[in-house]
Amino acid sequence: MAGSFATRSGGRAQREFASVQVREKLKGSALGRLAAIIALGIAVVAVVVLLSGGGGDSYEITAEFENASQLVPGNEVVVGGISAGSVKKIELGDDGQALVTFTVEDDYAPLQRGTTATVRSYSLSGIANRQVQLTLPPDGESGEDIPPGGTLSQQETVSEVDLDEVFNTLDPKTVEDFKHVIQGFDISYDGVGPQANKGFKYLNPLLSTSSGLFHELSFDQKALEDLIVDGSQLSSALASRAPDIEALVGNLDVMMNAIGSQKLALADAVSKLPQFMRSADTTFVNLRAALDDVDPLVEASKPAARELQPFMANLRGATADAVPTIRDLDAIVRRSGSANDLVELTRLQVPLANIGVGSGSPDCGSDPVADFAAASDQDFSQGALGESVCSLRNGNPILANFRPYTPELVGWFNGFSGSSGTVDAEGGIGRVATTFNQFSVSAPAGIPDLTSPVTGQAQFTDTDKDQSCPGTNERPLDGADPSDDSVPFTDSGNVACDPNDLLEGP
Repeated sequence: MAGSFATRSGGRAQREFASVQVREKLKGSALGRLAAIIALGIAVVAVVVLLSGGGGDSYEITAEFENASQLVPGNEVVVGGISAGSVKKIELGDDGQALVTFTVEDDYAPLQRGTTATVRSYSLSGIANRQVQLTLPPDGESGEDIPPGGTLSQQETVSEVDLDEVFNTLDPKTVEDFKHVIQGFDISYDGVGPQANKGFKYLNPLLSTSSGLFHELSFDQKALEDLIVDGSQLSSALASRAPDIEALVGNLDVMMNAIGSQKLALADAVSKLPQFMRSADTTFVNLRAALDDVDPLVEASKPAARELQPFMANLRGATADAVPTIRDLDAIVRRSGSANDLVELTRLQVPLANIGVGSGSPDCGSDPVADFAAASDQDFSQGALGESVCSLRNGNPILANFRPYTPELVGWFNGFSGSSGTVDAEGGIGRVATTFNQFSVSAPAGIPDLTSPVTGQAQFTDTDKDQSCPGTNERPLDGADPSDDSVPFTDSGNVACDPNDLLEGP
């Protein structure tokens, strides 16, 4: 029994020991569950903190885009292809623009003015495959920092333009024509792919210069807007002249076909082009030096160019005012009809010139009277001008006979305008001579009484005054040399006159 009791006592002790172990295990298990719950709560809080942006300490700004370009919250924000943040929300602005709020990591925050945000696609296909690409300004060109919560204006953002948006602006006819253009490209490059690929190698200079060109175009926004507006007006003007443009295109087609028909000549011209370009290269090199020499002229011309500005403004007005004059002048020069404009008048000058000039240089001969009487001179082949020359030349000897009698002619003409004579302090004086035509009275005892009847003693004699020399009405001055041949004038005997045929009187 003792052994049995001992056995029972040992079993109870074992049960009690096992019960204590179970209670310890249960106690340790409750503590473990509590610790797991606490750890799980800490993890949840950490995740919430991370998802909420670290409790509001992250750098966020808002960019104004023309449109959202299929952006959705969660899209990447990249700088140089490296992820630098994400899109948080997209809202509609008061003016219809898309307000995109995104975060930027501390490595790139804060952003400076001059930064541009562009929406781009990062794959050819996909759903909402967009990202916001930030282009940071170069060193030394950045502006002030953009504070957290700041805004990039619409001038600092670029929205994505999908290709289907471009095609949606075209009408069905234009789309169909564009398809034909693409098909034409396919036909053009069919079988000439290697040659085309070789030509594409030379596109790099074109693309690089085009990039510079487009950069300059976008540099001056106002000038670009003016260009677009003017281009729109030009397109409207061209659209209003659609029939003329169609005719132009048709004529260009005919012209290109004509050029295409001259393939051999074009090929020959192209083969000579390299030699021409080599020669032109030397010319251009020399021209570069010549341009340096022209620089002083350009500098000296700048003040004159500034002064020319008001002149050109006035000239523009004068040109506008000259339009009616030019129009009238055009009507004078050329007008429909016959014998009523300057062109037809000019055509008449040819026969008029033939009439005036005749056969050429005049041949006046040596004897004017004999030549004029000759039959060969009666056809007037020398023309009106030639005959006038001969008339003046042949008339010189006749006119020369009148030259010595110039004083008499002047005195004769003067008699028609007033009394002859001179004026001195005593008044007007004149020399009076009594003449009886070509006769004078002569008698042995002097001049008889003219009131008495004429008797046989009075005789009228003809004095033959038709041989008088020039100056017979004058007398030599006292003390003058009578041999100087001045009064009367005989030109040393060359004048056909009688020097003794003088007027009666002292």
